[in-house]
Amino acid sequence: MAYPLFHEAGPRDLPMTMLAEQFALDFPGESDLVEFKQGISENKIKEAVAAFSNSDGGVLLIGVSNSGQVVGTNSDGEVVARLHRIVAGVRNPGRYEVRPLLVGDTTVLVLSVSRRREGFAQTQDGRVLVRRGAMNTPVFDAELARFISGRALSRFESTPVRATLEDADPELVEKVRIAYGWSDQQLPERLAEAGLVEVGDAHAHLTVAGALYLLPQPRDALGKAYIEVFRYRDESEAYDRRFEIDGPADQQVERATRELLDELGADVVILGVRRHELPRIPEPVLREAVANAVAHRTYEASGQPIRVEIRPDRVVISSPGGLPEPVTLANMREQNASRNIDVIRTLRRFRLAEDAGMGVDVMEDTMEAALLEKPEFDADASHVEVRLRLGSAVAPQERAWIAEIEQRGEIQADDRLLLLHAARGELLTNASARNLLGVDSVHARSALHRLRDLGYLTQRGERGGAVYALARGLGPPAGLKLDQEELQRVVLAMAEEGRVTNEAVRVRTGLDRAQVLALLNGLVDSGALLRHGARRGTYYTPADAPDGVLESADGSPASTVR
Repeated sequence: MAYPLFHEAGPRDLPMTMLAEQFALDFPGESDLVEFKQGISENKIKEAVAAFSNSDGGVLLIGVSNSGQVVGTNSDGEVVARLHRIVAGVRNPGRYEVRPLLVGDTTVLVLSVSRRREGFAQTQDGRVLVRRGAMNTPVFDAELARFISGRALSRFESTPVRATLEDADPELVEKVRIAYGWSDQQLPERLAEAGLVEVGDAHAHLTVAGALYLLPQPRDALGKAYIEVFRYRDESEAYDRRFEIDGPADQQVERATRELLDELGADVVILGVRRHELPRIPEPVLREAVANAVAHRTYEASGQPIRVEIRPDRVVISSPGGLPEPVTLANMREQNASRNIDVIRTLRRFRLAEDAGMGVDVMEDTMEAALLEKPEFDADASHVEVRLRLGSAVAPQERAWIAEIEQRGEIQADDRLLLLHAARGELLTNASARNLLGVDSVHARSALHRLRDLGYLTQRGERGGAVYALARGLGPPAGLKLDQEELQRVVLAMAEEGRVTNEAVRVRTGLDRAQVLALLNGLVDSGALLRHGARRGTYYTPADAPDGVLESADGSPASTVR
């Protein structure tokens, strides 16, 4: 068999297409590694996933009849999402992957499942299935006992350490008690229920999870249970600053977030009279990335800390241990699992981590909302890494301008991208909006019309010939997209509407006071504008304006000019 097993026996570069003849040769029938499914039968797919997870892995080919005939299936996003939901209904499945395969001109969906290395999988009704030939077979009685005992999973975070509850810091114990909302009564029992203490003899020993929250220095009991930060000025391996962030797990998350925010700083942008401080990486993203590293790392790797690298163009956070099953890089937005259930539960009690399955969503959505690059994830058997890019294709002034537009309200997530391209001088069409947003024609038209109706865009033409431009009064930050000649034209157009002041030009263009003064002085020196008044009362009019009463840029009467 040449193709699609998502485990050690299969190739890593999997084809996206196969000839019908080759498919028939590679998959002549169902076996201990292959199962055919003509349609999406929820219960049957769950059974196969559980059985493959408890055996040597395998592959479900959806869109193939029992006889091996390729009949095809729908492979759109909703069908794939449904498959993710079905697998989520299996308890503790192995890692898996969903991908389309084109057999001739017919699409088959491939659901590849890997053998589970820790513990075992069960169906929702509690059955333990294994793969025997082409059958998904339940195991019972003595066979079940042997199977479970051979695959029993003892979470390392539950392992007791030498430190006892008497060694715990009373202030830290109190902090945990308040976070959980417990009373003062039966506190050791409550700590044991939370997985932080093992009550088994005269001394209540802390667990690994308990040591992380109840000892002032968990490293004394757990080795390198801390965060190591390196700052680099270039791409070499020579760092110019190194420091450690230790202490209880919750304090590590808080301190690391603050330190990284301070190190990275913010982009300061002044638009008109407003000053914007735009974090280079938003605080919720940094906090969640650090919290994930602290909560999901393996503490068995006692000789490895969490490593943070601050590079000129990125921050990289690397934690020991691979992704917990069944999470993979491909399904991490659809699936969630925790290596350290008690550690993450307590971190959530401190409000330092998102609810289950929300962490990656929060990081990606927050970066996207800030018009920054989405986080990049990488993983192997020994590490999980998240890279947060500094900088973006969107300039800081553009981000600040979008933030000002959002303060007016009624802006939806996709609107930012459309407004940004319109502010850069692009004439939007239904086709360009479809490409930018990745939506169909109906949704693109709806977005354009909504922005038009709100007064953010103006429409020229009708139906298929309609184009949309940024409304004149929005005043995008001109310094980002206009050269000096274009900036001069903006100011002269303002002067045709009424008298021009330094402040009015700052608001319209996003330039600072000194830049506007240089721009206006240049227009006066060239004879295009006349300067009137002095200091704060200075204003400008076109050199060829007729005598009479001018109006100011806001429409109010101005003094007579001669």
